[in-house]
Amino acid sequence: MDQRISFVTLAVGDVARTHAFYVGGLGWVPSTYVEGEVLMIQVGPRLMLSLWDRAAFEAEVGPIASGDGVPPITLAHNVATREEVDGILLRAEEIGAGPLSGGQERDWGGYTGYFADPDGYRWEIAYNPGPIGEVVLP
Repeated sequence: MDQRISFVTLAVGDVARTHAFYVGGLGWVPSTYVEGEVLMIQVGPRLMLSLWDRAAFEAEVGPIASGDGVPPITLAHNVATREEVDGILLRAEEIGAGPLSGGQERDWGGYTGYFADPDGYRWEIAYNPGPIGEVVLP
C-alpha cells in the first residue's frame, strides 16, 4: 500500500449549509456537489475533502459516536505568514464560523489559530516556519 491519503471524509448534518460555508463563504471550488448528499472539494494534488451527509455516512460506515465536546480531529491549513493566519481567521468569523481562537505564538515557534465549521470540525490555520512548513505549502 502506498504511503498516502486520497480522501478525508467528514460526516455533516446539512450538506447545503456546508456548501454555503465552504463554497459561498470560503470561496472554495467544488469538484462534486450532489444536493443533500455530498460535497467534494479537491484540496491538494491528489487529495479530496468529502463532506458527506451524516445519515448516508452512518448507513455505509456505521453509527457515529457522539457526545459533548469537540470532534476528535482537526484539519490544518498552512500559510506562509502570520498575517495570513489572522486574515483567514477574520474571514472565517465574518462568515459565521463557530468558536474562534485567535492567532497565538506557539512554543514550537509557529503561529496558529482555530475556527469551527458549521458541524464543529476545528480548522487550524497555521504559520509553521522551518522544514515542515516548507513541505506543506504549495
